[in-house]
Amino acid sequence: MTVVITIIHVVVAISLVLVVLLQSGKGADMGAAFGGASQTIFGSSGAATFLGRLTAGAAIIFMITSLSLTVIGSSKTSSVMPETAKSTAVKPQEAKPASPQEEPAK
Repeated sequence: MTVVITIIHVVVAISLVLVVLLQSGKGADMGAAFGGASQTIFGSSGAATFLGRLTAGAAIIFMITSLSLTVIGSSKTSSVMPETAKSTAVKPQEAKPASPQEEPAK
Protein backbone atom coordinates (compact mmCIF):
# COMPACT_ATOMS: atom_id res chain seq x y z
CA MET A 1 0.00 0.00 0.00
CA THR A 2 2.81 2.38 0.88
CA VAL A 3 4.59 1.69 -2.41
CA VAL A 4 1.47 2.47 -4.45
CA ILE A 5 0.84 5.74 -2.61
CA THR A 6 4.51 6.70 -2.98
CA ILE A 7 4.41 6.08 -6.74
CA ILE A 8 1.23 8.16 -7.06
CA HIS A 9 2.85 10.88 -4.93
CA VAL A 10 5.94 11.09 -7.15
CA VAL A 11 3.93 11.10 -10.39
CA VAL A 12 1.63 13.84 -9.07
CA ALA A 13 4.63 15.89 -7.87
CA ILE A 14 6.27 15.75 -11.30
CA SER A 15 3.00 16.57 -13.07
CA LEU A 16 2.38 19.47 -10.67
CA VAL A 17 5.77 20.96 -11.53
CA LEU A 18 5.10 20.57 -15.25
CA VAL A 19 1.61 22.09 -15.06
CA VAL A 20 2.92 25.08 -13.11
CA LEU A 21 5.70 25.59 -15.66
CA LEU A 22 3.18 25.43 -18.53
CA GLN A 23 1.17 28.32 -17.14
CA SER A 24 1.91 31.70 -18.59
CA GLY A 25 2.95 34.56 -16.35
CA LYS A 26 1.12 37.84 -15.84
CA GLY A 27 3.15 39.56 -18.56
CA ALA A 28 2.32 37.01 -21.26
CA ASP A 29 -0.73 38.99 -22.46
CA MET A 30 1.51 41.86 -23.49
CA GLY A 31 3.63 39.54 -25.65
CA ALA A 32 0.53 38.16 -27.38
CA ALA A 33 -0.61 41.69 -28.21
CA PHE A 34 2.55 42.32 -30.27
CA GLY A 35 2.28 39.32 -32.53
CA GLY A 36 2.71 36.43 -30.08
CA ALA A 37 0.81 33.20 -30.47
CA SER A 38 -2.64 33.04 -28.99
CA GLN A 39 -3.52 30.13 -26.75
CA THR A 40 -6.65 28.82 -28.42
CA ILE A 41 -5.51 25.22 -28.20
CA PHE A 42 -7.18 24.80 -24.79
CA GLY A 43 -10.53 26.20 -25.83
CA SER A 44 -12.22 29.58 -26.00
CA SER A 45 -11.55 30.44 -22.38
CA GLY A 46 -7.83 29.90 -22.88
CA ALA A 47 -5.32 27.96 -20.88
CA ALA A 48 -5.83 29.93 -17.70
CA THR A 49 -8.89 28.07 -16.45
CA PHE A 50 -7.88 24.66 -17.75
CA LEU A 51 -4.37 24.77 -16.31
CA GLY A 52 -5.67 26.42 -13.15
CA ARG A 53 -8.08 23.58 -12.53
CA LEU A 54 -5.40 21.03 -13.39
CA THR A 55 -3.04 22.68 -10.91
CA ALA A 56 -5.67 22.72 -8.18
CA GLY A 57 -6.50 19.05 -8.75
CA ALA A 58 -2.86 18.01 -8.71
CA ALA A 59 -2.25 20.05 -5.55
CA ILE A 60 -5.19 18.39 -3.78
CA ILE A 61 -4.00 14.90 -4.74
CA PHE A 62 -0.45 15.84 -3.66
CA MET A 63 -1.67 16.94 -0.23
CA ILE A 64 -3.81 13.83 0.24
CA THR A 65 -0.93 11.51 -0.63
CA SER A 66 1.42 13.51 1.61
CA LEU A 67 -0.91 13.23 4.58
CA SER A 68 -1.60 9.54 4.00
CA LEU A 69 2.13 8.74 3.75
CA THR A 70 2.69 10.65 7.00
CA VAL A 71 -0.05 8.72 8.81
CA ILE A 72 1.21 5.39 7.50
CA GLY A 73 4.81 6.24 8.38
CA SER A 74 4.01 7.42 11.90
CA SER A 75 2.03 4.28 12.76
CA LYS A 76 5.15 2.12 12.35
CA THR A 77 7.25 2.35 15.50
CA SER A 78 10.23 0.26 14.55
CA SER A 79 13.87 1.06 15.02
CA VAL A 80 16.58 0.69 12.43
CA MET A 81 18.62 -1.37 14.91
CA PRO A 82 16.14 -2.82 17.45
CA GLU A 83 18.57 -5.23 19.14
CA THR A 84 21.29 -2.64 19.55
CA ALA A 85 18.94 -0.06 20.98
CA LYS A 86 17.83 -2.41 23.75
CA SER A 87 21.24 -3.80 24.68
CA THR A 88 23.11 -0.50 24.87
CA ALA A 89 20.70 1.24 27.17
CA VAL A 90 22.50 2.76 30.14
CA LYS A 91 21.11 1.57 33.45
CA PRO A 92 21.51 3.79 36.49
CA GLN A 93 23.70 2.27 39.18
CA GLU A 94 22.80 2.31 42.82
CA ALA A 95 24.81 4.56 45.07
CA LYS A 96 27.25 2.60 47.24
CA PRO A 97 28.55 3.91 50.52
CA ALA A 98 32.09 5.12 50.40
CA SER A 99 34.68 2.70 51.74
CA PRO A 100 36.68 3.98 54.72
CA GLN A 101 40.04 5.23 53.66
CA GLU A 102 43.13 5.46 55.78
CA GLU A 103 44.21 8.90 56.69
CA PRO A 104 47.64 9.85 55.46
CA ALA A 105 50.42 9.74 58.03
CA LYS A 106 51.58 13.04 59.39
